[in-house]
Amino acid sequence: MSINTAPGRSTHAPSRRSHDDAPDTAALFARLAELGDGPEREALRDELVAAWLPMAHRIAGRFRDRGENIEDLRQVAALGLVKAVDRFDPSRGAFESYAVPTITGEVKRHFRDRMWALRVPRRVQEYRNRVRVARRELTENPGSPEPTVADLAAHTGLTEDEVSAGLEALESFSTLSLDAELSAGDDDGYSLADTFGDSDGSFDTVIDREAAKQGLRRLPERERAILYMRFFEDMTQSRIAESLGLSQMHVSRLITRSCARVRAEALGGQ
Repeated sequence: MSINTAPGRSTHAPSRRSHDDAPDTAALFARLAELGDGPEREALRDELVAAWLPMAHRIAGRFRDRGENIEDLRQVAALGLVKAVDRFDPSRGAFESYAVPTITGEVKRHFRDRMWALRVPRRVQEYRNRVRVARRELTENPGSPEPTVADLAAHTGLTEDEVSAGLEALESFSTLSLDAELSAGDDDGYSLADTFGDSDGSFDTVIDREAAKQGLRRLPERERAILYMRFFEDMTQSRIAESLGLSQMHVSRLITRSCARVRAEALGGQ
């Protein structure tokens, strides 16, 4: 079912109570409960949703200052209203008493599950809500100082660590792009990513060198000497062969075999 956020005219024209968004639809709900699936029931269901939509919009308006677009909030509230209409049992009382917490819960779930830029545990979200309310209450009088962590802890009954977690969660509702430009105090700005350090390739070299040490120590003396001459003294294979009285082909095979052995031992030890 598509949700039209602009209520249409009802063919039954339910009468209104003292509040504009609380229509008297008891008879319609009683009739809905008697109908089986079919076009008539769908039409009556749509009529009830349209009749109560102003109330859903009012509930959505309570959350308008929390960083979400009001039209999106109204759609979420309308979805909660549809669920309330579908699940309501007329024999259990007034629809409004059932619909208000159902719609409010749907909007709160939207904020809890969809609006956090960083995933925050539910208990920390609860700390955030209590800290946010406490800050508002402690600063509602003009000239009130910004409450300290201790003030918030005393007001909420939370520990100071829990208050601190709630304050941090207040900043987790949105994120800043790494490409966001930061001012450098002059005409040349820089991005947030520019403030991060780069990986130092020297660390990999140190790790590789330490990993190869044991393997090098286990090589026969001649192989260690050949590797030293080749990689530390930068001698060519022909010069090494001449120095040791070996063929260049033999020196090449010894270098290849020794390097493979050291590499295998280094990787096997990780």
